Amino acid sequence: MKYLSFSLLLFLLCSGQAVFSQDSVNEYTVVDSLYREDQVYIGVTFNLLSNKPEGISQNGLSGSLQLGFIRDMPFNKRRNKAIGVGLGVSIDTFNQDLFIGEESDENTTIFSTISEDINTDKNRFTFYTLEMPIQYRWRTSTPTKYAFWRIHAGVQLGYIFRFKSTFIQEGNEVNQTDLPELNKLQYGLTFAFGYGAFNFQTYYGLNTLFNDDAIVNGENVNLQVIRLGLQFYFL
Repeated sequence: MKYLSFSLLLFLLCSGQAVFSQDSVNEYTVVDSLYREDQVYIGVTFNLLSNKPEGISQNGLSGSLQLGFIRDMPFNKRRNKAIGVGLGVSIDTFNQDLFIGEESDENTTIFSTISEDINTDKNRFTFYTLEMPIQYRWRTSTPTKYAFWRIHAGVQLGYIFRFKSTFIQEGNEVNQTDLPELNKLQYGLTFAFGYGAFNFQTYYGLNTLFNDDAIVNGENVNLQVIRLGLQFYFL
């Protein structure tokens, strides 16, 4: 009886060790050593305009919302360095005192400064952009570590597929959507850093929003877009 009890105890111990070993192996095998940081991103930024012509200024809150997906392509053994290529959309709004209208008889665009003595309820332009970010990505991630430090730097290409300027005052509203002077192709530099899902981001446009045909007060409207804000990543 004692021998049977000892044998049963030994069997249970060996079985438990085998199960534990198997669990350890299974736990190890589910670790993906070829992991990628493919991510859905959401960005919220405050927008600025640089190279403003004399007499043009921003007023009110100008912002942007971005949404997209980035494919991660690691290129080193540790997989903490990668190239990211993505696709997304954004909406940008700028409140400012640049009036954009049209000569009805000549079908030409008017750019002018709204003087302070003119009462306006709203003057802004909004555009929607299809974006393709291309990034160099560095991070402190591991196959089992999902919260880590990251730095992303690169370029971003964009195509403006919808533009609308709006001027509203009492008894008068002017909307402009067809703008030949608009540079629909946009490109700029991007930089982001942070920890986990929360990251600071910036975008600096390298080309102007309007071409050389856009002139106000004898100057080219060489407006360039700057974004400053937050970006959230979700695996």
